[in-house]
Amino acid sequence: MVQKVKQFFGACARFLGETVLEGKRISWPGRRELVDSTLVVIVFIILLAAVIMACDEVIRAALRWVLGGNA
Repeated sequence: MVQKVKQFFGACARFLGETVLEGKRISWPGRRELVDSTLVVIVFIILLAAVIMACDEVIRAALRWVLGGNA
């Protein structure tokens, strides 16, 4: 039982050590790259919202036509 506990904490220590080493290898983006990526994401979200809104309007119009009323 004690051996299994030691193995568990040894595995946890190795995992944390490897995590710290991996964290040191991260290359963070520069300011310009970060701004460019943010703008791309914002534009994509706006376009996706417009597409979803258009689909919603088409479905709403189709339901009104099929149900013949105020759906």
